[in-house]
Amino acid sequence: MNYAIDVQGLSKSFHAGAKALDDVSLQVADGEMVALLGASGSGKSTLLRHLAGFVAGDAASGSVTVNGQLIQRRGKLSRQVRGARASIGFVFQQFNLVGRLPVITNVLTGMLPRVPLWRSLTRWFRRDEVRAGLDALAQVGIDDYAFQRASTLSGGQQQRAAIARTLVQNARVILADEPIASLDPESSRRVMDTLAQINRSRKVAVVVSLHQVDVALRYCPRVVALRHGKVVYDGPSANLTPAMLSELYGSELNELLPETAIAAPAMPGLAPLARLVAA
Repeated sequence: MNYAIDVQGLSKSFHAGAKALDDVSLQVADGEMVALLGASGSGKSTLLRHLAGFVAGDAASGSVTVNGQLIQRRGKLSRQVRGARASIGFVFQQFNLVGRLPVITNVLTGMLPRVPLWRSLTRWFRRDEVRAGLDALAQVGIDDYAFQRASTLSGGQQQRAAIARTLVQNARVILADEPIASLDPESSRRVMDTLAQINRSRKVAVVVSLHQVDVALRYCPRVVALRHGKVVYDGPSANLTPAMLSELYGSELNELLPETAIAAPAMPGLAPLARLVAA
């Protein structure tokens, strides 16, 4: 089977021999929406950065393939990693927009891997490309703000602009690193709704790292839980139970189930999880 993401035996060590990733293997199919769960320091962001080819793992530690293209193997990035990144959309926690530029210009930077160098340097885009950017902004519900400076948008609107950038990029895989960590509940709901809608309509594989178990239950059919760089659970989100989470995370569970959850209809499993935190 061809996977959108295929990770085999990936490890990453930092100072003093501490392992941020410890023999991680993971496969994600086209069209899956997967939540990465874990407390701070569990390895979620590190894993996403390796999937995108921003950093390389330990020597002889394994391989990462995305969309059938090799990203890295045995601690070395592929020579074709820049081309491979063209089909990988990355949504950062802090939006990664240029505040002084119009929203539409920020969105159109998603096209830079496909346009000539001189046009990327001058940020000159054709009329049909601008139209595609406006269509992407309409899909995420903020086309009315296309020609405003990005800095004038709210946090949630900026994050949706960042997601629109991945649409213009024609990304086949979207990696979202704590995309709702700094947002209020309503903005968080809109961002997660947008990612879920793109996943359904475009059959794009989406991997989103989260702290909140309740959000993962609501939006992601599958959960991969990390602890100290190891995969400790990989399966249906519906099968997560309070006992399992307590065993996996211990006192860290409170961090994974914050008191303020995204306002949305309750799902099976949320009530017992909430009671566990309140206990």
